[in-house]
Amino acid sequence: MFVAVDENLWAVYDAMGASFVDHAADGAYNAHYDRPAVLAAIGAVEGLDVLDAACGPGFYLQKLVDAGARVRGFDASEEMVRLAKERVGGEVDIRRADLDSTLPYDDESFDLIVCALAIHYSSDRSATFGEFFRLLRPGGRCVVSTGHPASDFARKAGSYFDVVMESDTWNISDTESYEVRFWREPLSSLTAAATDSGFVIRSLIEPRPTESMLERWPEDHAELSRAPAFLVLDLLRLA
Repeated sequence: MFVAVDENLWAVYDAMGASFVDHAADGAYNAHYDRPAVLAAIGAVEGLDVLDAACGPGFYLQKLVDAGARVRGFDASEEMVRLAKERVGGEVDIRRADLDSTLPYDDESFDLIVCALAIHYSSDRSATFGEFFRLLRPGGRCVVSTGHPASDFARKAGSYFDVVMESDTWNISDTESYEVRFWREPLSSLTAAATDSGFVIRSLIEPRPTESMLERWPEDHAELSRAPAFLVLDLLRLA
């Protein structure tokens, strides 16, 4: 089954539903590449007010709760919100909202914002980073992961410096494929969207694959050891 979704960029997650959970729970790129890198960048969260922005089915929400954070989350997909609530129960406030809108939280409500593999669905990354800046307290951090611009360029060709809508086909099971659309932009554009919103870049991380990937996905491990597929931005609001 191949599904092409012609609505907003996150509508495909409603279509994927629980199949995405099965795909991401222990998949090479989600569970053994992105999540270890992002969680390492986040560090200790006990006692912090944390927002999981575009929380998906709640993998990060659960990790953050288990680590002692006071967590809230949102996602644009109604199905992902449902699945996230199912995962963490009633202990977390999870809402339906999207990265292209004013977010339903007060100014300076959070110590940390996590946005994993989602900023590329925002049609205006500068506005989204501006919202994240608004929601953070002075001294707060924003940890964002996304596709590496160089990797996306190598796969898609064209001009590296273009800001363009791209699409990938995700084969999330033996019988299910989905067209997933996202924004591709150069690294200078992405980082400017963050710094022009007021953030300081604490670090830019190009993850290496975990050893847990090696035995089960040796080809992916070899490729990610040669060149990164994702990057992580660790951003700071100074004042």
